[in-house]
Amino acid sequence: MKNTVALESTVIAKGLPSPFNVNTALEMETLVRQNNAYPRTIGIISGEVKIGLTEKEIEMLANDENVIKVGTAEIAAAIVGKRNAATTVSATMALAKNAGIDVFATGGIGGVHRERIWDVSQDIAELSKNSMISVCSGFKSILDVERTIELLETSQITTIGFNTRVFPLFHSRTSNYKINFSTDNPAEIRDIFLRKLELGLPGAVLVLNPVPEEDEIDYERLNNWINKAVDSAEKKGITGKELTPFLLSELARYSNGETIKTNISLLKNNARVAAKIASTFS
Repeated sequence: MKNTVALESTVIAKGLPSPFNVNTALEMETLVRQNNAYPRTIGIISGEVKIGLTEKEIEMLANDENVIKVGTAEIAAAIVGKRNAATTVSATMALAKNAGIDVFATGGIGGVHRERIWDVSQDIAELSKNSMISVCSGFKSILDVERTIELLETSQITTIGFNTRVFPLFHSRTSNYKINFSTDNPAEIRDIFLRKLELGLPGAVLVLNPVPEEDEIDYERLNNWINKAVDSAEKKGITGKELTPFLLSELARYSNGETIKTNISLLKNNARVAAKIASTFS
């Protein structure tokens, strides 16, 4: 599908509280349209893969207490079980690629969790094999930065900074970790992606787009909240797919909602940038 942007649904079911989840999902779709591309929010409804959820289906995923979160590995089981399922970065990319979509927007990718909680996201594996353009604001701030960057490099995932020369850290715009390549030109990102395809090189082009400056959170402040959230997760024995939603919820509580505002800002900004990239394929 030319000029199309895939959007994930985990942010609807697990990433943001009501009513921000539904409102943000619909606003992201509007921003994609305003920037000359077609949005396709992806999810699974009663075991059926939906490449483009309706507003009613988006509300269903937001309000269903039994909705599950699926990565690539769980897609088939959710379909056979006729479940309502929100798709993570990995699952959304896999389903989008099968539908012929080359551009995807999300908030942040998963990666390697901090040392005390051993957990590695399926997102990295999907990014390493799936030839797509994925726009994000880096990986989620709750992760181990150095280990995740190393895993991205080892997995041969092309990283391109969009208006930045350092890795953004989701809620924060800057870091001490440099990016080898950067651009401010959406068409150049398209060309890098197409050249990878021509050369038969596997893996995604990961576009790192910082959160707007007016909505960023200082990393030192954020890190204090993260350490408290990780301590809480350890004490409660929370692991696996429930870990990231729990940690993000704790951050929202410690920050009095500041992290939610930042999350919404970067999601909308990434949808906008992804649409600008997708529109160059016409």
